[in-house]
Amino acid sequence: MKWLLITLACLQLSECLIRVPLRKGKSARQVLKDRGLLEEFLKNHPRNPYAKYGRLFNTQSMGTEPLSNSMDMSYYGAISIGTPPQSFTVIFDTGSSNLWVTSVYCSSPACENHSKFAPSRSSTYRATGQPLSVQYGYGSMTGVLGYDTVTVAYSAVTQQEFGLTETEPGNAFSAYQMDGILGLAYPDLAASGITPFFDNMMSQNLVEQDLFAFYLTRENDESGSEVVFGGIDPYHYRGQINWVPVSRQDYWQISVDSITVNGQAVACNGGCQAIVDTGTSLLTGPSSDISSIQQAIGATEGYYGEYTINCNSLGSMPNVVFTINGIDYPLTPSQYAIQYGGSCSSGFEGMYLPGSGGGLWILGDVFIGAYYSIFDRGNNRMGFAPIA
Repeated sequence: MKWLLITLACLQLSECLIRVPLRKGKSARQVLKDRGLLEEFLKNHPRNPYAKYGRLFNTQSMGTEPLSNSMDMSYYGAISIGTPPQSFTVIFDTGSSNLWVTSVYCSSPACENHSKFAPSRSSTYRATGQPLSVQYGYGSMTGVLGYDTVTVAYSAVTQQEFGLTETEPGNAFSAYQMDGILGLAYPDLAASGITPFFDNMMSQNLVEQDLFAFYLTRENDESGSEVVFGGIDPYHYRGQINWVPVSRQDYWQISVDSITVNGQAVACNGGCQAIVDTGTSLLTGPSSDISSIQQAIGATEGYYGEYTINCNSLGSMPNVVFTINGIDYPLTPSQYAIQYGGSCSSGFEGMYLPGSGGGLWILGDVFIGAYYSIFDRGNNRMGFAPIA
């Protein structure tokens, strides 16, 4: 479906030391208050706040990987493979489970102008001779599997199985900055039965908490996005985290109660299933439901099937509200509109993804950009909170 800390050292509250830059000179107390955490902070541990929040804020238990935002459509991060390390830019994709990169074996046009992994240059590489084929909603790859050390956010996963491309048919990946994809979905979704990267992070005790979290900037803000492995960054969300059980463990799939505009149901009548996918730019669903949303927000269909929005009308357009596990998650017009070069288009798109109830919805970057999203493998649940 591809289209992809605060360290508190406290003897008592008045002596807290904040070891990251604070925006606009905010104090520790103000940061916690803005995030909606201060009351619980003081209530539960007035004399020993570190006992409650130490794990959450401990940078030693977290690996933060900065991501680059490309026009609000794709988010890229850096990894290295091999000894000595060879560097690659990848999409961290919660909608798939395989890791692969462009290799010296690939002569497809889409492989040109990308970094290519060279097995002969790595002393820790081990070939398997096994084939790999991965098909996405847009684009595909074929190649061979091998093992090597993969380093992300200063954490080195040893004996990670990954794909080395031999072909990347068509032009699907040629325009992307990525050299590959790092899948973060469940093992059941992995092609060729490989063990996904994050599963190896967990089994090799490289994360203190078996979860990772995404913060995606919007409005073409190229810097600031990140994925954190092993912890949650409270600086990027406000209020409380609401937890949602995973309904099926292959994609990060959850149940959605309803989708409404101005209090009226416009889609997902009686409930529907959705996946949370960092590798999909837009928010997609069955075509008939998406058409209802486009009509409700006043989007106009163009010549090529895309829906446009009048940028000057954003202030008067309605919110689209996703109700998940009894909690409302509104998307404002500025959040669901894709704005670039003075024009606006709808962030909703009709697409059929096989699944129960007439097809799966995809809560892609349009949704994740509005809500800090936590992928909790330890408890098989998703966490959402409004971005700060």
